[in-house]
Amino acid sequence: MKPFIVVSDGMDKDVFANLQEQAEFEVHPKAKLTQDELKELLPKVNALVIRSATTVDAELLKSAPNLKYVIRAGEGTDNIDKVKCEELGVKVSNTPGANNNSAAEHAIALMMTVLRKTAYAHSTMKNGGWDKSKYTGLELANKKIGVVGFGRIGQIVAKRLSGFEPEVLFFDPFLEKSDIPYATKAKDLEEIFSTCDVITLHTPLMDSTRGLVDEKLLGLMKPDSVLVNASRGGIVNEEALFNILNEGKIRGAGFDVYATEPLEENSKLRTLENLVMTPHLGAATEEAQIRVGAMAFDQLKEFFLNENLVNEVKA
Repeated sequence: MKPFIVVSDGMDKDVFANLQEQAEFEVHPKAKLTQDELKELLPKVNALVIRSATTVDAELLKSAPNLKYVIRAGEGTDNIDKVKCEELGVKVSNTPGANNNSAAEHAIALMMTVLRKTAYAHSTMKNGGWDKSKYTGLELANKKIGVVGFGRIGQIVAKRLSGFEPEVLFFDPFLEKSDIPYATKAKDLEEIFSTCDVITLHTPLMDSTRGLVDEKLLGLMKPDSVLVNASRGGIVNEEALFNILNEGKIRGAGFDVYATEPLEENSKLRTLENLVMTPHLGAATEEAQIRVGAMAFDQLKEFFLNENLVNEVKA
């Protein structure tokens, strides 16, 4: 029998068409499913390609006895119970690097939006206003930028910022120094949060980083500083974030990710005028979708046709 493949959270239409044309595969004709639709297909699925909307937990795995392979079309795999997958012999891969540039650019977009108040100015213009004096902002040029997590995406952010002539201070427990001439390592997170004008987060979500940015660290930030998170939800204590923004103790923040997604309709974060929010758009570029889809397609072919597991992620 041909492997039955389900893409649950969307894929570039051209890549998906190529996947459907692969004679050795049976591919479900829809590339984006509701959770109820997915549930009906689970008993016969052999491979599942997901993004952030689908959670591969013990309940899903119990309903998918024939599942052999899960691909996270992206980098973070915190929505996959990798321990349970390993117990059941279900292999897990991701698509490292495919989203990196898009995520880095989105972090910079959030920085600029908060510093220049463009989102708020746009909103008033759409409503007939012309509040020029109200939206005086700050330049990004020559600012001290703190990068928490200096892996691939963090380093791309630093490189893309080069034209702004920044001083970059990074913290990463796995990296001692950088080849980027204007980037130096901070002695600790406290130095980042107490001295930087803009702080951008680029760490994975794991036990050691969950709630990493807490009330203490946020309390160290300078009054005109900005916090950006386009990495993973859960890294920042959202109650502490709400409090510091609500009290106006920092200039503002730009967030693309949240502890619970989709963000609750009645979340207090939605009430803050100094928080720019986007709905997890870091990888939402046409270029990234093509790269991610193509990589997932190649990994499916390698796994089922060549018995080769590419980019495996273990518990």
